[in-house]
Amino acid sequence: MKNWIVIGATSAIAESVCRLWAVRGYNLFLVGRSQDKLDMVAKDYQVRGAAGVHTQTLDVKDHGQHQSCWDAAMKAMGTVDGILIAHGTLPDQKQCEASYDSAFDEINVNALSVISLCTLAANEFEKQNSGHIAVISSVAGDRGRQSNYVYGAAKGMVSIFLQGLRNRLFKSGVYVTTIKPGFVDTPMTAEFDKSGPLWASPDQVAAGIIRAIDKKRSVVYLPWFWLGVMLIIRSIPEIVFKRLSL
Repeated sequence: MKNWIVIGATSAIAESVCRLWAVRGYNLFLVGRSQDKLDMVAKDYQVRGAAGVHTQTLDVKDHGQHQSCWDAAMKAMGTVDGILIAHGTLPDQKQCEASYDSAFDEINVNALSVISLCTLAANEFEKQNSGHIAVISSVAGDRGRQSNYVYGAAKGMVSIFLQGLRNRLFKSGVYVTTIKPGFVDTPMTAEFDKSGPLWASPDQVAAGIIRAIDKKRSVVYLPWFWLGVMLIIRSIPEIVFKRLSL
C-alpha cells in the first residue's frame, strides 16, 4: 500500500490518476477547493478499492495553510510516500496583459503555490530519505508564446524549479517527476477547438503519469509525441520565432 497526497484532486487529470491508484489499493489524501466535489470523488475511489480516502479543503493561494494541510495528511495516513500536484488555472492572456494584478494572481496559482508545496514536501521527504514529488507542469513552459506567455512563464518557472529540486534531492533517495502534458480535453480547455490530432483525453494522460511515476522518470511529455513537437519549437531561432503568430 502507498500513501499519496493529491493536490487539485478534483481536476480531470487528477481524478483519472486517482481512479487507477484506487484500483491498486492506495491510501489517498485528496485536497481541493470544494468539499462537495471531494466527497463525490472519494466515494468513487472507495468503491474502486482504495485502502483509505481522506479529504481536505485548501486555498492553494494561501501559502500559510500548506503546512497544516501536510500535517493533516500525516495524521490521517501516518506517513506520506508521494505527492501529486495537479492544480492550476488557464489564464485569460489579454486580461493578464492589461492587469499586473491578474498576471500575479495567475502566477501565484500556477507557480508560487506549487513551489511552496514542493518546498514543504522536499524538506519532509529529505528527512525520511524517501518520497516522490510529481508535478503537472506543461509544454507551454518550454517556450514563451504571445498567446499564453503568462501561463507559460508560470509553468516554465515550475519546470526549472523542479529541475533544481531533482538535482538537490537525488542523493537523498527522493524522486522528482516533471509532467508536461500537451493539449488535454478537460473542462479547463472547454472553449478550445479540439478537432486536431494533438488532443488527448485525461485518461490517456493519467496512464502516462502512472507509468512515469512507477518508472521514477525525471521528465515526461504526454502524450509522447509532444517531446518531438517541443524539440522543433525550441529549435526555431528567436529571430524567426518572434515573427510567428503562435
